[in-house]
Amino acid sequence: MAWIRDHSDDPECAELLRAHADPATGAVDNILRVHALHPAGLRAHLAVYRAAMTGTGGLRRAEREMIAVVVSGLNGCRY
Repeated sequence: MAWIRDHSDDPECAELLRAHADPATGAVDNILRVHALHPAGLRAHLAVYRAAMTGTGGLRRAEREMIAVVVSGLNGCRY
């Protein structure tokens, strides 16, 4: 398993991660922790995610999330 240093102790990174934690558990997705190594990269990742999930009509967000899960599984992603 790969190891990547966590930058959650950096105030800017910590604030971004807190803002995107699961409201029920406080957990933060690992992919967001990796992007937090570069706060501008995390903001860009979140902007792309928001655009993909809300950018066009025709599919509800839940349907988009289901498609993302299936595609991630087919691609062998573990996150």
